[in-house]
Amino acid sequence: MGSKKKIEVEVVKNVNEFGDGVSWYRGAMLGKGSFGYVYLANLKNPKSKNRYLPSVMAVKSAEVSVSGSIQKEREVLSNIKGCPYVIRCFGDETTNGNNGVMAYNLLLEYGSGGTLAQRINKLGNGNRGLAEFEVRFYTRSMLRGLNHIHAIGYVHCDMKPENVLLVPNSSKGSVEFRAKIGDLGLAKRENQSKKRRLEPYWRGTPMYLSPEAVADNVQESPADIWALGCIVLEMLTGKPPWDRKDAEDVLKKIGEGHELPTIPGDLSKVAKDFLKGCFVRKPTYRWTAEMLLIHPFVEGLSDDDDGVEERQEVEDINEVDSMQLVTEPDDEVSFSQEDWSCISEEESVGYWSEDDTEITEDEIVSCFAEERMSIRSSSIDSGLNSMMDTSKQVASRNLSNNSSKCPLKFTVPAGVLALGGRREI
Repeated sequence: MGSKKKIEVEVVKNVNEFGDGVSWYRGAMLGKGSFGYVYLANLKNPKSKNRYLPSVMAVKSAEVSVSGSIQKEREVLSNIKGCPYVIRCFGDETTNGNNGVMAYNLLLEYGSGGTLAQRINKLGNGNRGLAEFEVRFYTRSMLRGLNHIHAIGYVHCDMKPENVLLVPNSSKGSVEFRAKIGDLGLAKRENQSKKRRLEPYWRGTPMYLSPEAVADNVQESPADIWALGCIVLEMLTGKPPWDRKDAEDVLKKIGEGHELPTIPGDLSKVAKDFLKGCFVRKPTYRWTAEMLLIHPFVEGLSDDDDGVEERQEVEDINEVDSMQLVTEPDDEVSFSQEDWSCISEEESVGYWSEDDTEITEDEIVSCFAEERMSIRSSSIDSGLNSMMDTSKQVASRNLSNNSSKCPLKFTVPAGVLALGGRREI
């Protein structure tokens, strides 16, 4: 009896080790890995009208001193945002635990359906795989996610069933869940310098590594396609792509044995053909995600899981907090939000460069705080006089695709000139 009580106390200690967030409570542990721990998180006030986070989230946490992998994932997620087949990021936060530990926390979308690995184990039980109809839907979702990631210029490097999360299908269509790609802590930029490509190591899990990753330490977008093929084979059969459990044996078969994963003969013809497009040893001849999306195995499926999700009032908490500093209620001032990115609070403070505006922060805030401005007509040309009774829209300058700042559009009273072309008034 005493030992049981001791275990319960230890569990509570682990939950509170990293502390709670400003607006959320840390719940049960969902999993752990080399990066840290993943917890369930619930909002402290889920009924608040002004909440900017979902009522339930997954929080990935680690001590700040060893949180490099999670912070790297945050950077990647902010660069590949906007894809409904990749787990959403709601921001990050630093917390302090009961024992004084300072933790870095990444706020992520919660996959209530668990991981794809859990679903394979639950339904397949190691003897059989998932229904091919279900496999086709999950495969299409993963392909769409990979196609987006590769188009942005990234390689996932650790595609496996444990890193594919299932979220409820909001459209209530043919399948219960939609697959979303997660865990991008090992992701890298594609086509890095030759020096970086010759580093004597590979990223990821041996069972899902491609031949070029094992033999030459090269991991570009084709490596993700090989791993996808391994996942599809595992979904169809309920078994790992290689029959060896020892990592060294697996690596030898992939790199030195010139072998391919065995494709069972009882699979459908279209499934076998799809897998053959993934399991091409030479990466230059391997099918791409874009090519596989038009393969009969996934093409022609209904679009009831097409990722069109209901718009939620959930944004990056770091950006929302910074915006609240400069957006006060005003009948004549409005802004429209087009696309939020997962960037840090430091990066989201300003929206125009000093070279373009030469306006101090005090001047900007004063423009929004005052309902009326007294403008001396002597310094305004005749062209502006004709526009005094109308309002102007001040739009942020066009930003490059690689910029992490937010495009905004403001409507302000007449007479307030565009920030990029300010005159003395």
